[in-house]
Amino acid sequence: MYRILIVEDHALIRFGLKTAFESKDFIKEIYEAGTGEEAVETVKKHKIDAVIMDLGLPSMDGIEATKRIKAFSQDIKVLVLTSHNSEEEVIASLRAGANAYCSKDVNPDSLAQIVKSVIEGAAWFDPKVAHIVLNAVANDKSKLKSLDEFNLTDREKQVLMYLREGDSNGEIAKKLQVSINTVKVHVSSIIQKLGVEDRTQAAIKALGCNIS
Repeated sequence: MYRILIVEDHALIRFGLKTAFESKDFIKEIYEAGTGEEAVETVKKHKIDAVIMDLGLPSMDGIEATKRIKAFSQDIKVLVLTSHNSEEEVIASLRAGANAYCSKDVNPDSLAQIVKSVIEGAAWFDPKVAHIVLNAVANDKSKLKSLDEFNLTDREKQVLMYLREGDSNGEIAKKLQVSINTVKVHVSSIIQKLGVEDRTQAAIKALGCNIS
């Protein structure tokens, strides 16, 4: 059972999202915020598992709010839900620490499943913006052609491959026929060796790189 925070300045949209999630059996509690400032204060006062974040907020925008939420706790998953799909905003969201990026025209049931999978460890990018992520990696001159210099074990390379594909810990455990705790240990080691802050950044760093 998870607690989510819906951050949206339009009350009607916020109500629609809340209604869509209220019927889901994995939801324990739903919080709401109409501004970025309210969102930051809410995550500090309550134990939130995931934040559904609009970008076009008054005063503090969704990108800045995401930065502050992730600075407060890397464990909180942030899913950007927006009608803004420009390259600048997609990249800025990822740099701010967003774990997923989704367009507002998504089906409500699909959105619920995406949120659940992100809470459980998956990274998810809307097909409309996935090419932006790939192009950003391809154009990053500092990206590695190989991850060998990080001394990943063969098992860690396997786990990283699945992270790159967006699999959750449970899905990786099932594919490798190991426990979820074992996967968590591997993911933690990968994050440390790659020098990144979370699994989403690890997955992005692995995009376009050879995992041999």
